[in-house]
Amino acid sequence: MVHRVVTLSALCVTSSLLLTIALLIKLDDRGPILFKQMRVGKDQRAFQVLKFRTMALGGVTRIGELLRQTGLDELPQLWNILSGEMAFVGPRPLTGKDIIRLGWDQPEALKRLSVLPGVAGAAQLLRVCDAQQALECDLKYAQEKSISGDIKILLRSFLVPFRGKGPFR
Repeated sequence: MVHRVVTLSALCVTSSLLLTIALLIKLDDRGPILFKQMRVGKDQRAFQVLKFRTMALGGVTRIGELLRQTGLDELPQLWNILSGEMAFVGPRPLTGKDIIRLGWDQPEALKRLSVLPGVAGAAQLLRVCDAQQALECDLKYAQEKSISGDIKILLRSFLVPFRGKGPFR
């Protein structure tokens, strides 16, 4: 319930920004506004993740570069949170192909799917992060999930554009 209230509030607060970004994407190259892709979520349930489209013809668009740098391309995932498919914090949702490619389709690795995937995650805060480190972060998060941990990850995520990735002091 708290997620829904916070998400609805965030959608209201960012509605002008969402509309502005949508308009800029449309003016930039007239392609679709949203990028949609099937991902694997909690308990291995498939869902369609939403993001602002940042690429066209194999390259990053002008507006797409800014959206990626600021993380604003992730804003449509508020709809995924509202629908209960995602949370603000959790392991990043992957495609089924990526799970297999990484070897994360083994029983131990699949424990990362015992929690909702998130827009922000601990692994994304590491300055250098390989697949094994990311898996360890995700498994630790799933095992130790807490409100205080979520708040720390959210605060660090908001600071990344200003301070970069790395240890939180």
